[in-house]
Amino acid sequence: MSKKQWFDEWFNTIYYHILYKHRDYEEAAKFLDHLINYFKIVPNAKILDLACGKGRHSIYLNKKGFDVTGVDLSEENIKFASTKQNASLHFAVHDMRHVYADGVFDYVFNLFTSFGYFDSKEENLNVIDATIKSLKPKGKFLLDFLNPYVVVNNLVHEEDKTIENIHFRIERKYTEDEFLLKNIAVDDHGQHYEFQEKVKAIRRTDFLAYFDKINLKVIDIFGDYELSEYRKEESQRLIFVLEK
Repeated sequence: MSKKQWFDEWFNTIYYHILYKHRDYEEAAKFLDHLINYFKIVPNAKILDLACGKGRHSIYLNKKGFDVTGVDLSEENIKFASTKQNASLHFAVHDMRHVYADGVFDYVFNLFTSFGYFDSKEENLNVIDATIKSLKPKGKFLLDFLNPYVVVNNLVHEEDKTIENIHFRIERKYTEDEFLLKNIAVDDHGQHYEFQEKVKAIRRTDFLAYFDKINLKVIDIFGDYELSEYRKEESQRLIFVLEK
């Protein structure tokens, strides 16, 4: 039996969702609206929401008239999301290192840094190859990643939060092997738990070299959710628009 990795455990806990409950749904909706307009997505287009979490972005896109499939490694997330399924909204447990469905989708969206979780840079980049195989010819892939340059240079090393009477102690560091590492200690009414988040700080140049290697066309690179131009030293995001 293989050893569980950090994401197998952390993403399946209630504490992950409690810690990040503050995430801005309005900002996310605006970003998705920008993408719909940018791509000029037609009704009933097939969209794959890769690493969909509990499915809120999938649900939003489906309400806009698109045929959406959300996939995620977390069984608990998919169990919750599946309660929202309908004829044009589907959810499945899936490891994004593997091809979900060959040549089926018009668009694949990987949103809000749902990438870079694996141990090697090569393994993370190979996820892109598996993802691209899910697209139809000329299909589009949107990869929304953190901007490593800005995150590393503005790292908050220690933070305490209390949410719903649960205390979170968060310690962050940038490791020698280029991971952004977050250790999360949880104290919940006398019960203590420890979790970890780990994201490979993949640089723009590494992405571009890999895209070139697999003959993937770069259409645009944006630096925020307003789809502004990417600027290495100030952009909060590193958002690629790619074509198969």
